[in-house]
Amino acid sequence: MTNEPGKLRVLVADDDAVTRRILQVSLQRLGHTCQLAHDGTTAWELYQRDETDVVISDWTMPGMDGLELCARVRGHGKTAYTYFMLLTANEDKQHFLDGMQAGADDYLRKPPDPDELQVRMIAAARITALHRQLSRQNGELERLNRELFEQGRTDPLTRVGNRLRMQEDLEQMWSRTERYRSQPFCVALSDIDHFKMYNDACGHQAGDDVLRAVARTLTSKSRGGDAIYRYGGEEFLLVLPEQTLDGALLAMNRLRDAVKELAIAHPGLGDSRHVTMSCGIARYAAGKSIDALVKEADVALYVAKSRGRDRAIGYDVIPPLEAHALALAKR
Repeated sequence: MTNEPGKLRVLVADDDAVTRRILQVSLQRLGHTCQLAHDGTTAWELYQRDETDVVISDWTMPGMDGLELCARVRGHGKTAYTYFMLLTANEDKQHFLDGMQAGADDYLRKPPDPDELQVRMIAAARITALHRQLSRQNGELERLNRELFEQGRTDPLTRVGNRLRMQEDLEQMWSRTERYRSQPFCVALSDIDHFKMYNDACGHQAGDDVLRAVARTLTSKSRGGDAIYRYGGEEFLLVLPEQTLDGALLAMNRLRDAVKELAIAHPGLGDSRHVTMSCGIARYAAGKSIDALVKEADVALYVAKSRGRDRAIGYDVIPPLEAHALALAKR
């Protein structure tokens, strides 16, 4: 809740009852709201509990003095800026300088003069309003930066992660797994079967609709911790954390079935055929690079497509000679 423009929430801390009363009456006449504390400890408790625009604190108080209260206010970390005014009977200029260097914004001589107080409160209103404006602008700038960051890592067509986000996330997962020797993860490279034929038969706009539908299905049907990225064209790469190869095969077969259940007709293959998906899966092993892991998934995908498509194949089940030959051929 914010005050009316120029009207401030003021916390007065002073162990002298007369001074507190003078400040209370003067502040209320100026239209400000006022809380009173008889010492620094009570003022600090009130400050932490309630929204405060301005603190007017006596320099010398039993227990927590004004300088300590000022230091705590400055270190509290509230989003809104608090204008801090020290109240003192000491006329030594060095005394005022010490207070300003400690974090105070202004000072007020004791006993407080109502006209001098009004001048100080006008300055406080301007400064706090400026800080609020800067805070709003900084918040808007941070929001825009977050949006730009997300846009730069999101595929605009399918709204899943793009290659940049995929690379960043894979590097983080690889580093974490290498460092902590945590449970291995798997990657799955998926390809929409005969997608070029679909585009040729139905047009690229319809093809884009298929890509969006498949991306939504992969996102909605995968586990909460899994991540989906558009790898390129009609290919999607999935990262499956803390998943064995057998578990990843089960997961990808469920996703394949979910894509088939969309029952998207594929005119390029005949009236009774539907859009399907093939998958190649590879598992992380100690020392295996990200590039090698993705390469293995690509080889497994190639095998799945060569064996009739609409299936998921794990790299580890491919005969070693065949896997080696395919890896060399796909360089």
